[in-house]
Amino acid sequence: MIYQLRFLTVAPQQEGSVKEEPISEIQTRRTWQFDWALNKLDNSVRKTGRIPKALLLKIFQEICKAGCPGSNQTLLLLRSCGALLPEVLSPERTELAHMIWDKMKELGAVYDTSHYNALLKVYLQNEHKFSPTEFLARMEEANVQPNRVTYQRLIAAYCNEGDIEGASKILGFMKNKDLPITEAVFSSLVKGHARSGDMKSAENILSVMRMAGVEPGPDTYLSLLNVYAEKGDADSIKKTLEEVEKTEGYLMDRILMQVIFSLAKAGYPQYIEEIKERIRFERELIPDAMNLCLTLVTHGFEDISFHILKSLNHLSRDNVDQGSFFLQHCVNRDMPVNKLKQFCSELKEAKMHSAPLPFILRCALETNKSALAIDVMKIMKEEGLPLRPHYSWPLLAGFQKEKNLKGIFEVLKVMHELGVELDAETYTDYVFRNFADSETACAELKKNDCLFETVGLSIAEIRYEAAHGRLDNVLSLLSSASTPPIDIRQFRNSLIWGFKSSNDVRLWSKITELLYKDERYCLTPPGPTEAVGYFLYHLIDSMSDSEVQAKEERLRQYFHQLKKMNIVIPTTHYSGICRLLDSSQVPELIKDARSLSFKKPLSTENIPESAKSDVSALEKKLEKRKAENQPITDVLKQLIHALCEEENMQKALEVKAKYEPDMVVGGYAALINLCCRHDNVEEAMNLKEKVFPKNSPVALDTGKYVALLEVLGKHGRLEDAINILTEMKEKDVPISDRTVASFFRVLNAAAMRGEVETVNRLHETIVNLGLAETAVLYSPLITVHLEKDDMPAALEALISCYKKYGKILQLHNIYCRLIEKGDTELLQKVSDFISREYGDMMALYDLFFAFLQTGKYKEARKVIETPGLRAHSGRLQWFAKKCISGNQMETLEHMVELTQNLFECDRDEMYYHLLQLCENNGDWEKAEAVWTKIQEENIVPREKTLTLLADILEKNGQVVPFEVPKVRHEDTRSSGVSNVEERKIRMLCKKNNAKEAYDIFLKMPGKNEFHYRSYDTLIKALLTQNCLEEALEVKHIAETHIKGFTLNSAASSLLIISQVRRDYLKDAMAVLKGMLDSDLLPTRPAVTALAQTLAEKGDLKNLQALKNMLEDITKSVGVSASLMANAIALAHTKNNDLDAAVEYLEPLLISGAQNPDQAVRNISYLLRKVSEEGLEPALEKFGVMAERLASQFGIYRPVTDLFLQYVSADRVDDARSLIQRCGALVEEKRTLSSFMARSAFKPGQAKKIETLLELIPEHLDMEMAYRYLMRCYELDGDVASVKAVYEKTKAKNIQLHELSLKSLAAFLKKVGEPVPFTEPPETFKFYVEKWRKRRLEAS
Repeated sequence: MIYQLRFLTVAPQQEGSVKEEPISEIQTRRTWQFDWALNKLDNSVRKTGRIPKALLLKIFQEICKAGCPGSNQTLLLLRSCGALLPEVLSPERTELAHMIWDKMKELGAVYDTSHYNALLKVYLQNEHKFSPTEFLARMEEANVQPNRVTYQRLIAAYCNEGDIEGASKILGFMKNKDLPITEAVFSSLVKGHARSGDMKSAENILSVMRMAGVEPGPDTYLSLLNVYAEKGDADSIKKTLEEVEKTEGYLMDRILMQVIFSLAKAGYPQYIEEIKERIRFERELIPDAMNLCLTLVTHGFEDISFHILKSLNHLSRDNVDQGSFFLQHCVNRDMPVNKLKQFCSELKEAKMHSAPLPFILRCALETNKSALAIDVMKIMKEEGLPLRPHYSWPLLAGFQKEKNLKGIFEVLKVMHELGVELDAETYTDYVFRNFADSETACAELKKNDCLFETVGLSIAEIRYEAAHGRLDNVLSLLSSASTPPIDIRQFRNSLIWGFKSSNDVRLWSKITELLYKDERYCLTPPGPTEAVGYFLYHLIDSMSDSEVQAKEERLRQYFHQLKKMNIVIPTTHYSGICRLLDSSQVPELIKDARSLSFKKPLSTENIPESAKSDVSALEKKLEKRKAENQPITDVLKQLIHALCEEENMQKALEVKAKYEPDMVVGGYAALINLCCRHDNVEEAMNLKEKVFPKNSPVALDTGKYVALLEVLGKHGRLEDAINILTEMKEKDVPISDRTVASFFRVLNAAAMRGEVETVNRLHETIVNLGLAETAVLYSPLITVHLEKDDMPAALEALISCYKKYGKILQLHNIYCRLIEKGDTELLQKVSDFISREYGDMMALYDLFFAFLQTGKYKEARKVIETPGLRAHSGRLQWFAKKCISGNQMETLEHMVELTQNLFECDRDEMYYHLLQLCENNGDWEKAEAVWTKIQEENIVPREKTLTLLADILEKNGQVVPFEVPKVRHEDTRSSGVSNVEERKIRMLCKKNNAKEAYDIFLKMPGKNEFHYRSYDTLIKALLTQNCLEEALEVKHIAETHIKGFTLNSAASSLLIISQVRRDYLKDAMAVLKGMLDSDLLPTRPAVTALAQTLAEKGDLKNLQALKNMLEDITKSVGVSASLMANAIALAHTKNNDLDAAVEYLEPLLISGAQNPDQAVRNISYLLRKVSEEGLEPALEKFGVMAERLASQFGIYRPVTDLFLQYVSADRVDDARSLIQRCGALVEEKRTLSSFMARSAFKPGQAKKIETLLELIPEHLDMEMAYRYLMRCYELDGDVASVKAVYEKTKAKNIQLHELSLKSLAAFLKKVGEPVPFTEPPETFKFYVEKWRKRRLEAS
């Protein structure tokens, strides 16, 4: 707001005329700032009864920055320097008040009576000694007149010192001026007489009051109780309390708490317990009890404070730690560590705090109390609590900032003494950075007795030297015999950085050779070949195209050196490297990289054409060699393969029999494959058992085993087939997707033959052996029953598959078969099952499609006309494509006809499917009839529909009865354009290399003959990479060369997003308007980006225009109605008109709650923006609105959004206070669940769920909350926290869903940790589906 006002005053200067800032604007600014500060401090007092010193100083600094402090702002600051700062000692509070007084005066603040009275109050609350006469003199000097409040407080000042004479003088002034004598004066006189030693007069004040017509109130009784407390007169305290209870009924608990403080200060702690027992420690009293505890600690009465704290134990809630505020304040007050340890032990014992010592450690680290942090870690070590390397980071960072090497060395020694092995990150980020290089660092560490030879230190040395390009040092470290085993992955990224910053090919090669040959650097399977392959791939991948091109010659030398060193890499890694080199435009380098590829021995069953010879020639050659007694193995192998290629099985077997002693394994394998292809199962198995018996270590390749499996299945040799599967498992034959597809083929073939036992046993063997386990393999178990016409068994198999894999297979076929058989009982059973698992809508669609498929169109109509049924585009599209692929014109026509009145059905899409089938069949007459139907339904067809129809008619020599869309330019290209270059541009766009594609495009001579689609692809790719100017240039060229060129919806939406990013909002609005005029729908991200940016600019005019544009298409675009409401409210906020924002938003929220069609329900975006931008007055204003909606209208979503925003911003106290005021917000279960779910998909969000568990544990689904919390820590990679959460669920007897346990097991195995429970046996996918089902049931 301030910046916008500043803009208003600067703008005229830019026009050449200087104008003074209007007074009203200055007042507006001050009012705004004051409201913000007042609300901030007022909220803190209202919610907690105190103000943090840091908050007060922050507001003070903000007001100082703004200059020209107003009277109210100064008053606000002064009033905050007394009892509202319980964590600060009285002298420090008074000093703070004086500093504020002087600074505000310096900045031009004008003081009146209220300011002097506020200062007097601060003096009294802080028990600051001062001269009342001097104070009055200062007021007189400043020409400020005292009032009744001034005199009352001056009387209190005299009475604090027991100066009744001075108080009487002031009292005389008041009587002379006819000022009323109030209870406050009498209360002060009670204290004054008591402190002067005249207790009798003090006690008589109450009678004097009554005679004067003033009834003693709480303040009077508090004064009397306090003076008794100062004297240690427990009997009088008890007597007074009993009298009050008889006459007044009771005294407020807050007053009793102040009596406790007075007893503590006076040195009479023995009487506190009796007072404490009179206090009703209810939840509402927690803020006051906390403030009493803080005040007691501040004044050195921590034992009494702790005693009070333990009185709150009965108010504890599950999972919520109590006493953190107490422990933190103890740390801030520099409490001795033994005292802290005592408090921690007692809190733990009382089950008030789950982890007090780690909490104290955190407080010590946050406040840079290094000595305390070290002492606490020592205690944690003694108590067996885990210590982590990162506990040392704040300490090391502090010493690093101070350049205090001695401090760093001490921390390293302490951590070593505590048994904490520091990791590589600690050394790299917090130790080595203090030295020129790791060698110097290690020398200094050794000199100071803190060089501890650990794996972490070695990794850090290698990383640090590599990251700084000192590869000679890296080589030396890696070569050193003292370097422990370290997996290359621990330092791969740093080494890549070092390679890129160095040009020394010799060092590159030497280091790579060392990594390849030294077993220390390849600790995990599969081995050095793969490890170095990965390294080389990531090295090339990390380099930009220009870097690769610049280092081409060095990379060539590097590859040659690696070849000389006999270093090879797997084909997969080599292929990846080649793809990267190809995209970097260095084709020559690919040849050099090829030399590193791992070369397998030449397969004898795949001899190149050039190596093949005529069969007869090979026979002659074989006979000749045999006659000459020369080796015939190679020629025999070639002959066998040649005969196999000719599919001459008989001849091949004869050659094998004749020359069997010279046969090699490869020849037998080829013969087995040949026999399988010819269904010669006996010979195939004989050869297999002879050369590749089950007990032999030699195995066939996967393809041969699958071939045997297929032929054995075909010939009913089930046991042999099972043995083949068992052998594949035992010999660890690799199973690829292709193999799984072959398994399916074998199972399905048996199913089609109706062999139930064969299908069941083969499937059972495949799954039990772990060869493959996918839902698709389950399909034949259903198919076999369909072939046998055993429908109950088919349905049972379907349900079993769903339970196991969460997949519904063959459902359409089962429905169709049941309809054909007229089995209504089973049909009802399967429909009930689908309704239960997926909902009624899915079941209705399945029935609809089955009736269509079986020609029961009347029944299909009844189903699709079910009231409330909506269009499901995915299901309709699936059936349409099924009809197209099966050339079922009649069925498809009926589907299109019957869905005419289906709610939200895309009629153009339906007719487009019909036209696709017309095109496939070349049926122009049917297409022409479709065009007539389109017109009858009054549908506005899309361009793609018209284009397809025009193509069908033109191809069949018919006249097109409409104007052909102008975008059909695919076939009008001249042959001048380079197809190769255009394909290359598309490929680069696909690889996200839009800039490179653009450069090629600009150099192309025939860019004006580009395909329409290629222009579109290039523009979209450029916009995706935020290359707006380049995209507009391509668009301009396209428009120049293609008449009527327009961007499609996706490209136009990307253009809007790019323009918004560049702040070209006017252009973005124009593009959107053009889209809507052309009947194109923008994407949701485009609309959201435009609306939110206009809101942040405060552009209400364009926001209203945008709202009008989107009015009829909001649902189609998928934009929530809350988007525009939040945006307009934010725009009002940006324009400093909070009242207008509330006036606009509040009615919408009320109507949104009452009318489901007006879905403006949430204000989460608005609250998030004002919170992130520190617009506290706005946040407070909307907070008040949200609370009003909750209390007056029972609308809890806005206040829930406010609560969750507080949680997100880590404003836990605000969130807690809001819960106390609006407890019913916890009933917004879905909103809370959605919040946790969103948090669980982004790293670093665990704190949010932890906070919810702290604040509202009894209102959360604990299984869900802990599942999401665990997921958060999994994303963070925080193994310790994941395990801790799991242990907590066990302790609380929370039953986690199998999905959570499956995810946890996978995570623990990934990080090498044992799984402390039985892992759920099914696939992850199965449990996901099961979870979805449970969620659907719940909703």
